[in-house]
Amino acid sequence: MEFKFSLKYLLLTIFIFLIEVLIATKLAHIFFIRAYLGDVIVVMLLYTFVRTFIKIHDEKLILGILIFSCLVEFAQYFKVAEKLGFRPGDLMYTVIGNSFSWIDILCYAAGCLLLFIGVKLNSGKNRQTIAD
Repeated sequence: MEFKFSLKYLLLTIFIFLIEVLIATKLAHIFFIRAYLGDVIVVMLLYTFVRTFIKIHDEKLILGILIFSCLVEFAQYFKVAEKLGFRPGDLMYTVIGNSFSWIDILCYAAGCLLLFIGVKLNSGKNRQTIAD
């Protein structure tokens, strides 16, 4: 792991963040998108954000993001946001969340799986280009 700024990942982070904002504000009425797609995409947002500043082994990062996402979800089960004194409407209450769901964990896993597949496909293309 080394600290290394990446403009490419910064731009991807901004793009994915804007998609998440769009989902939360303009597409919130479409249940599937709000309830599931947002959770699949949020792990990709975390991935690109970390990669903006740190060069790290992709598989370790993806696994770390999955574990982190699950920990946040379990924090919701134990009502950590409320126990920390945050109230509905507070930014941190929204970030930590307030309702546990196994389906959310499944969505995080699906997002991490898509990330893993994307990384493997991309690394295969890079190796093929170098070999040619």
